[in-house]
Amino acid sequence: MSSGVNTLSLAGGPARDALLASLSARLEIAGSPRIVLATVLVGNDAPSQKYVASKHRTANSLGLQSVHVELPQSTTQEQLEDCVRDLANNSDVHGILVQLPLPTHLNADAVLNLLPAEKDVDGLTSQSMGLLMRGLPGHVGCTPLGVLRLLQHYNIPTAGKHAVVIGRSTLVGLPLSVLLARKGIDCTVTLAHSRTENLVEITRSADIVISATGIAHSISAQHISPGAVVVDVGISRTEAGIVGDVDPVSVTGIASALTPMPGGTGLMTVACLMENTVNAAIMQGVRV
Repeated sequence: MSSGVNTLSLAGGPARDALLASLSARLEIAGSPRIVLATVLVGNDAPSQKYVASKHRTANSLGLQSVHVELPQSTTQEQLEDCVRDLANNSDVHGILVQLPLPTHLNADAVLNLLPAEKDVDGLTSQSMGLLMRGLPGHVGCTPLGVLRLLQHYNIPTAGKHAVVIGRSTLVGLPLSVLLARKGIDCTVTLAHSRTENLVEITRSADIVISATGIAHSISAQHISPGAVVVDVGISRTEAGIVGDVDPVSVTGIASALTPMPGGTGLMTVACLMENTVNAAIMQGVRV
């Protein structure tokens, strides 16, 4: 079913490149100050290694310094906490990212709680979440921030618009809901989840629909009103390859704009990590 709407592709590449170019220009004007991002990786998980390598390549392309600590799978809780504590106490390190998921024998929350809020460039600690809730300066999770930056890049209006966020994880859905309702962004936000009744009715009332459940093609034409903006954050690996929460064939011609998957919101995550790292340095007295 199509309403004849010309659906704009909210491709992540141009938005990512524009954000990185803006950061690069700021750093150059500031005289390329020394800013250090540290990553901690435990074990030999191939996707995690790939993600961390991408983060360091992007940091280096901006002239940021990067430190990588790789620990064996057998690392104990005490050893990992000692490592993170050392980085947290090192005044030369401005941002720290502990790559998740950790091996199952390790307590991620106990490790993240060692991060000072100003160095928590992934925006995952309770303190960072608290700052977000109160509208105070701090780091917002890279994926929620990436969604916002993508909407801003394509000049998608948010003030007074009804946004429905599907998925209430602390990584994406919950912080994104708070971020979109913030003063200056000014969405009216409905947070939907697995227990939500009448989801179709709720999403069809939305100007912006954002799905972050990881349930492949769970959002289709029936969920979208003509002209709505649809943002796909969910990732599912299927025999046909990587797909998102949204069935793109179904909603194309109904939505006014749609993020591709892959090639949409995921590309924004590393760029927003760089934004957070620069802001972390500023919080710690670096002039940028």
